[in-house]
Amino acid sequence: MSVERALELAGAVSIPMATEEVSLDEAHGRVLADPLCALADDPRFDNSAMDGWAVRASDCAGEGVRLRVVGTGQAGGAAAPDVCSGEAARVMTGAAIPEGADAIVMVEDSEVDGDEVLITGPARPHYIRIRGENLEEGEEGLPAGVELTPPRLALAGTMGHATVPVIVPPKVAVISTGDELVPPGEPLGEHDLWESNTHALAGLCHRLGCQPVRFPLVIDELDALRAALTRAAEECDVIITSGGVSMGDWDLVRRLMETEGDVRFWRVHIRPGGPPLFGLWNGTPLFGLPGNPVSAYVVFLMLVAPWLALNLGHHPEDGPKLADRVRVRLLDEVKGAPGKLALKRIHITTEGDELVARVRTHQGSGNLASLVAGNGLTLLPAGSDGEPGDIIDALWLR
Repeated sequence: MSVERALELAGAVSIPMATEEVSLDEAHGRVLADPLCALADDPRFDNSAMDGWAVRASDCAGEGVRLRVVGTGQAGGAAAPDVCSGEAARVMTGAAIPEGADAIVMVEDSEVDGDEVLITGPARPHYIRIRGENLEEGEEGLPAGVELTPPRLALAGTMGHATVPVIVPPKVAVISTGDELVPPGEPLGEHDLWESNTHALAGLCHRLGCQPVRFPLVIDELDALRAALTRAAEECDVIITSGGVSMGDWDLVRRLMETEGDVRFWRVHIRPGGPPLFGLWNGTPLFGLPGNPVSAYVVFLMLVAPWLALNLGHHPEDGPKLADRVRVRLLDEVKGAPGKLALKRIHITTEGDELVARVRTHQGSGNLASLVAGNGLTLLPAGSDGEPGDIIDALWLR
C-alpha cells in the first residue's frame, strides 16, 4: 500500500499521553503539553531600548539643540522625573520612560555640558519599547506541541512561568532479531554481524521525545520472540522490532504477528524498506521494521516518526522533527523504483541561492555508511528517475 494509506491505518491506533509539570531547568528538549500564556504584559512598561536621553521629539527637530538635564532613570530603579519641553532625562537600557518623553536620543549622539546636554543626532521614537508590544497579559506565547528550545524556555520565563507542563516520554521497546547478530564489542563467529539497528532506532526515538528501552537480542526462535514481545508489551507503550518481517522462512516477526497478533498492514510501496509491518501485540502497537540498516532507518522516518508525532501532539512546524521537506536540484543521476516511492540517499548543500544534491555512495540497503555520507533522501515518485538538473522533492535530514 502507499505510505499515505499505511499512515491512515496506523493513525487509527493510539497510545495514552501523560503530562507532568517540570521546572524550566528540567524542560530543555521536552515537548510542551499545553499552551503557555503571558502572566503579565511584555514589556511591563514603556522602556528605553538604548542608553541615552529621553526627550520630546519636537524639541530635537533642529541641529545643535541644548536641553536641560532633569535627572536619570535606570533599569530596576526609580523612573526619571517627568520631561517637559526643553528638558531631557538620562536613561539606561531598560529604564522606564518618564512622563512627557516620546523619543530616545542615543548617548553617542550627545555631549554633556554641565546641567545641559547638546543633542547632535536624531530623536528616535522607535527606540522606546512599548508596554505589551511583545505579548499582552493572557496572550498565548507558546502553543502546545512545540519542542522547548533555549529561546522558547527563555520566553516561558519572560512570561512568568517557573514550571511548564510537558509530555511524559512514552516508553518504546526496541528489539533486534536474528541468529547472526552479536552485540558490538563481542567476538564474531564466521557468519556473525555486529548489531547496530537498535542504537540508531533508540536515538531516533529519543529525538522525538520518547524513552527508548533497548531489549536484548532475540534469536530466530518463536518461543524466544513471543516471550520478548510479551515482556515488551507489559513494560512499554510501543514496540519496534528490526528484522523478521519479509517473506523468508525465518521471518518470524511476521509469522508470529499473523498467527497470534493483530496485523493492520504489511508491506508499503517504498524502496528501500518495502516490507514493514504494523499491528498490535497484546494490545500494544508494534512496528516491524526490516533488518537492513538503511531500510530500518527509512521506515522509521516515513512511518514511525509521523505516527509518534501524531500521538504525542507534536506541533506540525515547531515540534521535534527528524527531517524537512525541501526542493533540490540534482547534480547526479538517481534511479527510481518501478511502482515504489524511491528514497535514495543524497547529500544536500547550498549552491548560490538554491539547494543541490549529489550522490556520494552506492545505494545498497545494507550500506549504513551511505546514511553518514548523505544528509537527505529523494522523494522520487514511483517509476520516475532523476536526471542531472531535475528539481525534485527531498527530505533534508536534521
